[in-house]
Amino acid sequence: MSHLKTAMITALLSTSMLGVAPAMAKDLRIALQSDADVLDPDQSRTFVGRIVYASMCDKLVDITPDLEIIPQLATSWSTSDDGTIITMQLREGVVFHDGTPFNAQAVAANIERSQTMDESRRKSELKSIDTTKVTGEYEIELHLTGADATLMAQLADRAGMMISPTAASAAGADFGLNPVCSGAFSFTERVAQDKIVLSKFPDYWNADAINFDSVTFLPIPDTTVRLANLQSGDIDMLERLAATDLTQANSDNSIIVDSAVSLGYQAITLNINNGEKGDNPWGNDKRLRQALSYAIDREALNQVVFDGAFAPGNQSFPSTSPWYNTELPLEPANIDKAKALLTEAGYPDGIALEVQVPNSTEPLAVMQVVQAMAAQAGIDISLTSKEFATLLSDQSAGDYYASQIGWSGRVDPDGNNHPFVTTDGGINDSKFSDPKMDALLNAARVAPSIGERKALYDEATALMLDELPRVFLYHVNWLWAYNKNIKGFTPYPDGMIRLEGVTWEE
Repeated sequence: MSHLKTAMITALLSTSMLGVAPAMAKDLRIALQSDADVLDPDQSRTFVGRIVYASMCDKLVDITPDLEIIPQLATSWSTSDDGTIITMQLREGVVFHDGTPFNAQAVAANIERSQTMDESRRKSELKSIDTTKVTGEYEIELHLTGADATLMAQLADRAGMMISPTAASAAGADFGLNPVCSGAFSFTERVAQDKIVLSKFPDYWNADAINFDSVTFLPIPDTTVRLANLQSGDIDMLERLAATDLTQANSDNSIIVDSAVSLGYQAITLNINNGEKGDNPWGNDKRLRQALSYAIDREALNQVVFDGAFAPGNQSFPSTSPWYNTELPLEPANIDKAKALLTEAGYPDGIALEVQVPNSTEPLAVMQVVQAMAAQAGIDISLTSKEFATLLSDQSAGDYYASQIGWSGRVDPDGNNHPFVTTDGGINDSKFSDPKMDALLNAARVAPSIGERKALYDEATALMLDELPRVFLYHVNWLWAYNKNIKGFTPYPDGMIRLEGVTWEE
């Protein structure tokens, strides 16, 4: 056995508050930029949904702020020399919120559900698992079809979230109406577009690290309103403080601002072949998509909308990432090139494009600037504002031409690409399909060295920037703002809010 992970670093998950007075019990209120979609880890895809899961659904493994994979429900694991068998030791004494015990059988049932449920979006993420073998009450083997360099990173996200097999079996595809996990907080109630309420789970395995009686998530799309609610005391924390509100937040002595560089990107996703609306000039001719990309001045976009606080981007990784293709650096806008491509494609007098955009402040501002830039090249963009979960639903169903949408990013580069641009990718809403892309990204999953993986991703990135099913725009810095009485919060590059060890101190 090689690559043995031990439970020594589980202390990161259960740091005691030695030397600190007990925190006050409190009902924590967190404002989200939008409402979550279905609360089922197998079906969901929203960023804010993942924030809710961070309190409700533990995973097999987690990450550190430095992106090291560490134990959570799996306490240690080892990989066979040929990379095809991963043996996991599981945490004992864990129960789901309905009292169902967590054990190896539960893990096997979760993996089977993720791989076989019709509605599951996790199928491609767990594709490399051929079978599971329960070898003890708290030991399981994952038998792979081949070595998979991405799997542990997948298990640090929704694919690794454990839900009650009892509840899942009873509810089927309706599990998200009353989700049952094993995290620090259990589901209490949900009012769409209003609130999601979770209550502290007294039998949580790490309960001593949890210092709030409940946590309520409140979707508030307007960034200015979110900040005003924080300043008035109506909420205790908000995620994604607007960059343009940084000065105001930093000048308020009752507020603390934290930040972390995102792993993800913001882009415009175009419908290539998803239903009837995929059969359109923008989906059928990459030259139009190239023209749109050339029309956008990403540096100016960052300055105008974000006061320069974010990073302009042209790839699925920021330029600071070791996976960034340095041979394809960000180019300045080129209106003449954009016009020439439109003419070459048969649209010398210009062409229209309808883009759906989330109904929150920053995405609308971004697309209004892009709209003005594109107009200089003869591209007439019309904007349709939608609530975010509705936008996602329409995009998944193919009821769109283009969407301004982002991705929060994943620890492994596979997570920023494979689900979106491989033929059977779980969230390939463009329905982009190219055998070469499939071959490159599938090979990157099993390549034995970082250097070989990097070469494959470089080639895949070049193909992406030629075909442009996604037109990348920028990379965010996650910004949190919260009441100064909150102590112990740690910002993570994945943008999640982890409440272990967080306290409220007057």
